[in-house]
Amino acid sequence: MSRRTVSHEDGAIYEFTPDLEGIATVEPGTELTIETRDSLDGAVQAETDVLESVPEEVNAATGPIEIDGADPGDVLRVEIAEIRIAEPQGRVITTDGFGLLDGHDGIEAPRTRLTPVDGDAGTIAFGDLEVPIEPVIGTIGVAPDSESYTTLVPHDHGGNLDTTDMTAGNVAYFPVFREGAMLAMGDCKAAMADGEMCGTGSEIATEIDVTVDVIETPELALQRPLVETPDAWKTIASAETLEAACELANGDAIDLLAAEHGFDRTEAYMVSSLVGGLEISQVVDPLVTVRNAVPKAYLSSPF
Repeated sequence: MSRRTVSHEDGAIYEFTPDLEGIATVEPGTELTIETRDSLDGAVQAETDVLESVPEEVNAATGPIEIDGADPGDVLRVEIAEIRIAEPQGRVITTDGFGLLDGHDGIEAPRTRLTPVDGDAGTIAFGDLEVPIEPVIGTIGVAPDSESYTTLVPHDHGGNLDTTDMTAGNVAYFPVFREGAMLAMGDCKAAMADGEMCGTGSEIATEIDVTVDVIETPELALQRPLVETPDAWKTIASAETLEAACELANGDAIDLLAAEHGFDRTEAYMVSSLVGGLEISQVVDPLVTVRNAVPKAYLSSPF
């Protein structure tokens, strides 16, 4: 099967809504290359370019892509094969009113630092520091059930998850709320740490190779995004506080453990306290995002 390309030039969204219309329709099993632009839409090309505030439209997500036959209650499977850097530099910024330490002494906003790409070395530069290029998809999701969310906001549909596990070699799963799923993605980073503390990673344009598929009427209904790494299954949840997000991610993890092992909910809760692992994805968006990792030694597959 030949690989199909869908570009941000074909269409991109700044809001995930229940009534999204696809710019392309593909069959389950289709291999795609998704071309994305940087999350700031090219507005920052020099260190003298600064953002006084978060733009109304940010994190352009290429799409939406309709997956033929995806129905509410199904699960959309997105296998991430490769993420390629598509421009010679990224950018890290601070913006007034945004970021974990916004307003703290010594933290200047707005400010920009460019991160030139060294393709041969596989690094970006921040001053004298060389940081390995480990590309991440910041915003990825599907049409939500009833509410609308800008591409700055994470929720049960996905969206601005800013999760380092959304990277090559892993598989992302999303609940399908609307016919066709309506997948969109963008806001990629050449490198980003868990937490995304200043509010950005190294924001950069990319080309993403994925394969999309549909899991029809799974035995266990998926409520929120899930990511599969070579070693673990990680539930992902977003909420107004870290505690609330942790509760959701832990609840989803114990549902998976209970279904596989026949535990009641309390037993699965106990096991999660032995083998699970809470991880922070990001703490800077309108909602914060966490994940709960369960090693595959204890959870073979939810599907």
